[in-house]
Amino acid sequence: MIIIPPDNKSQDTVVPRREEEPPESLPGPPPAGPSRKPINHVRKRRLRLVACAAILLSLAFIIHTTRRANRPHLFRPRKKLFAFDKPREPEALFNPKKLLEVEKTFLAVPNNDSAIEASRKFAGKPHLAGSEQDIETAYMMLDVFQTQLGIAKPEDPPVFDAGSRQSQRAIRGTTTVPRRISQPIAWIDTYYPVLNTGVEQRLEILDKDGSATWSADLWEDGDSADPDAAGYRNAVPPWHGLSKDGEAIGPVVYVKYGRKEDFDSLVASGVNLHGTIALVRYGGVFRGLKVKAAQEAGCIGVLIYSDPHDDGSVTESNGYQHWPHGPARNPTSVQRGSVQFLSSYPGDPTTPGYPAYKNATRMEATSIPSIPSLPISWNNAQKLFAEIGTSTTSVKKIRLLNKVDDRVIPIYNTMAVIPGIVPEQAVVVGNHRDAWVMGAADPTSGTVSLHELVRGLGALLRTGWRPFRTIILASWDAEEYGLVGSTEWGEDFADWIQAHVVAYLNLDVSVSGSRYNLKGSPSLAHLIMDAAMSVPHPKNPNLTLWDARLERGPFTGPAFANDPISELVQERMEAETSVEQDDIPVNALGSGSDYTVMLQRLGIASTDMGFGSTLSDAVYHYHSIYDTQTFQETYVDATFDKHVAVAQHLGLMMLRLSESPILPINTTHYSLELFKYLQDVNNSASKNGISLDTSHLKSALDKLLEKSLRLDNVRDGLLENLNRAHADREQFVNAMVHEVKTWVHRKLGFKRKHLHKDELKHLEQFFEMQAYVLAPEHAPAVTLYEPPMNITDLVPHPLPDGLANELAESMMRIRETNIRLGRFEQGFLSESGIKDREWYRHLGVAPGKWKGYGATRFPALSEAIEIDKNATLASQEVVRLVEVVETLIDTLTLS
Repeated sequence: MIIIPPDNKSQDTVVPRREEEPPESLPGPPPAGPSRKPINHVRKRRLRLVACAAILLSLAFIIHTTRRANRPHLFRPRKKLFAFDKPREPEALFNPKKLLEVEKTFLAVPNNDSAIEASRKFAGKPHLAGSEQDIETAYMMLDVFQTQLGIAKPEDPPVFDAGSRQSQRAIRGTTTVPRRISQPIAWIDTYYPVLNTGVEQRLEILDKDGSATWSADLWEDGDSADPDAAGYRNAVPPWHGLSKDGEAIGPVVYVKYGRKEDFDSLVASGVNLHGTIALVRYGGVFRGLKVKAAQEAGCIGVLIYSDPHDDGSVTESNGYQHWPHGPARNPTSVQRGSVQFLSSYPGDPTTPGYPAYKNATRMEATSIPSIPSLPISWNNAQKLFAEIGTSTTSVKKIRLLNKVDDRVIPIYNTMAVIPGIVPEQAVVVGNHRDAWVMGAADPTSGTVSLHELVRGLGALLRTGWRPFRTIILASWDAEEYGLVGSTEWGEDFADWIQAHVVAYLNLDVSVSGSRYNLKGSPSLAHLIMDAAMSVPHPKNPNLTLWDARLERGPFTGPAFANDPISELVQERMEAETSVEQDDIPVNALGSGSDYTVMLQRLGIASTDMGFGSTLSDAVYHYHSIYDTQTFQETYVDATFDKHVAVAQHLGLMMLRLSESPILPINTTHYSLELFKYLQDVNNSASKNGISLDTSHLKSALDKLLEKSLRLDNVRDGLLENLNRAHADREQFVNAMVHEVKTWVHRKLGFKRKHLHKDELKHLEQFFEMQAYVLAPEHAPAVTLYEPPMNITDLVPHPLPDGLANELAESMMRIRETNIRLGRFEQGFLSESGIKDREWYRHLGVAPGKWKGYGATRFPALSEAIEIDKNATLASQEVVRLVEVVETLIDTLTLS
């Protein structure tokens, strides 16, 4: 090996030889050449030294501007030199050709066979959060991270309690100086939230004397034609996560979709809801808000069923057989799910705003129901409708029993980090892993796409690639209970995330139907679109993935021949038409998945995408035992082309966020979207009879747009300078390569014929690495007994104006621009949050107070108009929005 003694501040630096070869004797000095005039010899020697110094200084400036000023000492000791350690070519930071090569390498990796194998592995058995099977999948994902990313597998698995020194260092250590993490790592974080499990559930119709005349079979039938469902029919009880333990006895009343306006309408018509049990259908709003509306209306229990009339044209009444014998809904299917009040706050209900450590101080939960509820099937709902008849309320009483076990249940986030060259910025990619039963679509389809993305990253790492910005990979747990794993992590590392994370890319259900649905922060809409246009359509080679947003399912008739069009179906039809008419159909994010804490509380620009079910697709059995691998391979994605396409799309977005010299965050598109938000608010105020002056807000938005356009011009100029400097640098390197080879030959005695100009670009730590990079393949071991030469030893004064200075200035300006772009979304945050749900801090967009999933734009202002109907409060919210926009203007103002 070659041993280069470092300076007196570090230990010996060992650079291994690339091949283990027997030592050979050092080559002798080159034969003496013909005699030359001394003055010419001295002059040429000086020119060579100056030329060498110029190239080294130029490259040093380039590298210096991409690293923190207080980085560890340049000559830190190394024990081993893996491919990951090999220095990244500085030009790759701004060479479009290099970025295209990286993308091409990545796109070639995700494939159908691997995706199908991963899906069968992860969806092979139920894995409810906190269960033994869930722990097993956490270790499975840990193995994926370790195997694909080249991470050593220690004898004791790296499983840490959240809040422990090891857990904190795994994230914070990527930016901590001087002991910064420089290699890919993977581990499991354990949090301790309060969850519950189903113990006993009953639904009965009672006679006058209180005896049961009918008792429902609440379990799904587990038809043997779907072997996965049949094998686990009784694995997970039909109950609601975080539901109230208790019993309710009373008449049943039908309340449509269980929206607040549905309850208000019944009360307004004279129906007394006190002491009743509400029967409501899924859809329209988040299930937890149905229970919240019911308890506020005076109901004592809630039953939620899945109505086939909301399934579109694929119904038994339209001639389709039900699953597993056809594409229609199985009438015994049950949609499990959490009934936490998601729009109040997600995560562990007993630790709002702070992480659920093992020893956490717990509060009384205010985000969970005070009345019991149950999910039931269409078959059982029909029996209750028969009791109601033509009236609004049943004559007989029913009994609802929901016994649950509330307790602290450990959950497991499986994490991985790939440190970047620029450690102070990071991109996070996440998908939840837990499922209500098998969850072939939710969430395993997303897990499969993440699996393929990780394989692509592993292929890149094996080429010696290293990301420009740090990449964090997350396999969240307990999402199904209320976004618990991601929320606890976000609350745990809130300060670090806001200081370093520039974007969060979420995957939940990546494939459950035919149409590609896209959601995200407006600043990322163009990134989503451009990346989708770079991925082939999964079925049609003449189209791109972007075109898949217009797809429809294969079951196109007879559409609604025998069924009336329900309210929910009408809304879905309008939404599908809206997407087809929108130039950039990237919808705003509300809640319902793991981006919530990132965007709504911490102000991190986020995305979410996936193939969803349309009105002409086979009916997706959400949170049912029938969300199985058999269903996926029969009706949804038999060849897994869609799973692969989502992995490619997600990977391209991740790489472009990680690798682009200037972050692809479009503040101008965001600014234009804000004008649409304002127009919606003005329309709402007019509709609700509220006089509202928004002229100051309009003026502030005008200034924001102007400032954003100026930033666009600066960004274009910086990229132009960078590309020009890159071209100049290439020309400069080509001109000086001969002189540098000669200098290396004289200093180390290596033969010039083995050197290649491309190798001269591997100079991130030149003196530490020069012998390794520039030596011939079979170079002998050699020991240098003098410290490595410093650049200042070669040239006593820095270069005047020139390439290095131009690059340094551009890189500093780019760094400032990236910091401002990365923190733009945080400008929407208000420390006081949104009225009545202060956990949510984003004043630009949030889940609607009575929607849960759906996004409300300018939420505090919109709800002051539509819910509170308070003109004074609305005016106060306008003032807050003006302050927010002024903050955004300051964020975009470069020094």
